[in-house]
Amino acid sequence: MKSVDNKYKPSSIIVLEKNDSLEFTKKLPSNSVELIITSPPYNIGKSYETRVSIQEYLKTQEKLIKELIRVLSPTGSICWQVGNYIDKGEVFPLDIYYYEIFKDLGMKLRNRMIWHFGHGLHASKRFSGRYETILWFTKSDNYTFNLDSVRIPSKYPGKKHYKGHKKGQLSGNPNGKNPSDFWEFMSNEWASECWEIPNVKSNHPEKTPHPCQFPVELVERCVLALTNENDIVYDPYAGVASSLIAAVRHNRKAFGVDKIQEYINIGKERIKAELDGKLKTRKIGTPIHTPKNETAAKFPIEWIKEKRTA
Repeated sequence: MKSVDNKYKPSSIIVLEKNDSLEFTKKLPSNSVELIITSPPYNIGKSYETRVSIQEYLKTQEKLIKELIRVLSPTGSICWQVGNYIDKGEVFPLDIYYYEIFKDLGMKLRNRMIWHFGHGLHASKRFSGRYETILWFTKSDNYTFNLDSVRIPSKYPGKKHYKGHKKGQLSGNPNGKNPSDFWEFMSNEWASECWEIPNVKSNHPEKTPHPCQFPVELVERCVLALTNENDIVYDPYAGVASSLIAAVRHNRKAFGVDKIQEYINIGKERIKAELDGKLKTRKIGTPIHTPKNETAAKFPIEWIKEKRTA
């Protein structure tokens, strides 16, 4: 029977507790986790973090990353999703800084995936940021990768070789093609190649009080591709448990911690709703909403009149 535990147990299916990420990770056995997937604080002054210098921030993160690598299985993966640190209007791309940390600790980068979204804060002195990156690292060259679980439909599934010894045979895999590292979930079958998943804003079905919430479908493809059933998926910055929900949904064990009790409480409620089949989430492959007749999607009549008379 699946349950939400408050303390770590090797046989537990779901563990979600209020704790410090580093302290909790130290409890975990070495080589026990197949996928670590998270979005760490960006040091931008959100309610759940204290803003410090980027040097101090990265030094603290490196301590945790060392422990995460210790608990990671030899066949395991780390997916580290980050955006930018902004200081006095200057952009510091965090993925570049994190790459050096992971590389120095012996990890191997397999992909740098782009997550594009259409909404966010509007900048006034630079172009508005509309993407974040996911760094996918492995601990070894022998890692779990279930390509067939995440294939997308081929554009020309009936295309055949027209010459050579394979003439007349299908030139592609009939089960679909390998997604690229730039995905877009805009059709019912993950049909294009840009991770255009809406970020969780006010009208998103998954919205909670968390200011930087992970959409569940962002995690699902990583869970399906990089783990097998009953593997452990761990999020050291669990927030409201989106990563744990994606893991539970696909019969993986789910571990997570967060420092904010409010988020832990919400996360437990969401996991329970998932187990009961009542959690509202955005289904993988749901087309991006394109407004048509809504008032907000039209130019104000006053603006149109002003432009005509200008």
